[in-house]
Amino acid sequence: MGSTIETVLVAGANGETGREILNQLRGTDLLVKALTRSPGTIGALERLGADEVVVGTPLNQADADRAMSGVDAVLCAVGARPGPNALVGDLVDGAGVINLIDAASEADVERFVLESSIGVGDSAAGMPRPIRLLMGRILNAKDRAEARLRESKLTYTVLRTGGLTNDPPSGEIVVGEGGDSVSGWIPRADVARLMVAALFTPEAENRTLEIVSREGLRGAPKNVVSLTWTEPTAV
Repeated sequence: MGSTIETVLVAGANGETGREILNQLRGTDLLVKALTRSPGTIGALERLGADEVVVGTPLNQADADRAMSGVDAVLCAVGARPGPNALVGDLVDGAGVINLIDAASEADVERFVLESSIGVGDSAAGMPRPIRLLMGRILNAKDRAEARLRESKLTYTVLRTGGLTNDPPSGEIVVGEGGDSVSGWIPRADVARLMVAALFTPEAENRTLEIVSREGLRGAPKNVVSLTWTEPTAV
């Protein structure tokens, strides 16, 4: 399936993980579309390697549909930050991602990789309770989006990340499966690398995985799985 992926949409391209994804895609032969809600970021995203920038918000179904035109795969790294703005209204983590999933289904997109979070659903035990309480509304939104993706006809990978850092890539990732598996931290650069690799890794298809870095691991891991990640073709 991976051999037919030519055009990739990066949703949430102007976020910290999104920019790391663009960096990962830069040395490949893939065409890259970037979705951003801010017109002021177009130049920066093009300099990071985006071949096309679509301005819009996933919270608008028409924008999601427009962004999906001609796309073979989606790398979804959208997310709201905890704070007052996350206390009211629709959250991009839920309604926005669901719009993207529905748009991708209608457009017959081949692969959908979703950045989610340890703490969602059956992985709740992997997030400290105080943080879980702070992020409750966001986690619930992510849970709804995960469920929509699993129910869709899309071939998907959900990567539930540990706490995100801007550290250099660690290179050694601990992958768990089954919810209550691993806990800890992970650099965004590692998340971006695995999101891109998931597009070309048959073992990752239709699975929900929890990921942390080996050095960021907190406590004893459970339900660890071993995958052979496949990197995209470099140019």
